Amino acid sequence: MFKHILVPTDGSELSVRAAHKAIALAKSLNAKITAFHSAPDYESGVYAGYAMEGFYLPEDIGKRVEENARGYVGDIEKACVAAGVPCSAVYVLSLRVSESILKACEQYDCDLIAMASHGHTGVMGVLLGSETQKVLAHAKVPVLVVR
Repeated sequence: MFKHILVPTDGSELSVRAAHKAIALAKSLNAKITAFHSAPDYESGVYAGYAMEGFYLPEDIGKRVEENARGYVGDIEKACVAAGVPCSAVYVLSLRVSESILKACEQYDCDLIAMASHGHTGVMGVLLGSETQKVLAHAKVPVLVVR
């Protein structure tokens, strides 16, 4: 059925839960996973979810964004290893999250996207339209949405 599942994550609790559901599905289907995160380009001035307590110099923000991105996909990769599911971990720097997810799906030849119904965006997601809704509207493969 499905052989390669793209698992986008933003590090939120629901996103992590969606990843674990995707891992269980992949294990049952003998499929592989690509863990994926779209991090904001730190030069864009958008740091929501990345700026930690305290002040960081601009050059430190880039390091912090990349550390967080590696951590988010690394956590999924570790869970896959523990479950015996093949996994690769990828992150990109982009402000266009849904577009990045769709591009990654095509680039890595995934046949399913498994993602959370919502993430860190909260009220902004409601006002602007959630990334999950955008993926659902434009995906060329099935999308499994976890609540």
